Amino acid sequence: MFKTTSLSAFIVVAAAAATFAFPTLAADDLPKLKVTSAAGSVTYDRDQLEKMGMVSIKTTTPWNEGVIDFEGVPLEKLLKEAGASGETATVTALNDYSVDIPTSDFSEFGTILAIKRNGEYMPVDDQGPFFVMYPFDSNPVLQGQPYHGRAVWQVKEISVE
Repeated sequence: MFKTTSLSAFIVVAAAAATFAFPTLAADDLPKLKVTSAAGSVTYDRDQLEKMGMVSIKTTTPWNEGVIDFEGVPLEKLLKEAGASGETATVTALNDYSVDIPTSDFSEFGTILAIKRNGEYMPVDDQGPFFVMYPFDSNPVLQGQPYHGRAVWQVKEISVE
C-alpha cells in the first residue's frame, strides 16, 4: 500500500489508473465489418456504419431478458451503400460460424445490423460488435427457425452473391 501526501499526487495516480482502466479507442481500433460482392470489397468501421443512419428495433430475443432496444443500420441500406447486390448474404461471425440469409429478408422484415443494445455498444464478449437483428415481436413467422438461426452475433463479414 502506498501513502499519498497530497491531493495533487492522488489526482495524478487516479488519472493514470483511469487511463489504463478505460482506454480510448483510436479509429484503427474500432470494430470493422467487411462487405464483399461481385462489385468488390468494402470495409466499414463502427463510426462509418453509424453515419449511414441508424434505426431502432425493440424486441424480445431468445438470448436476452425482456424487451431490448437494438440500434443499427438497415441491412438493405448497408448493402446498397456497399454496391452489393444478390439473392444471398452469407454472414460470418468472429468464430467463423456462418449462415446464408436471403437478402429479401432485409427489405421484407427491416432486418438491421445492430451496433448498440439499450444505448450501449455491444462488446465482443457479449454478442458484439455487430449483430444481425430481426424485429422478432413484429411478426409471428419470425419467432422461431430459420430466423433465430439467421440472427448472427459477433459479425465480421457479409458476402453477397
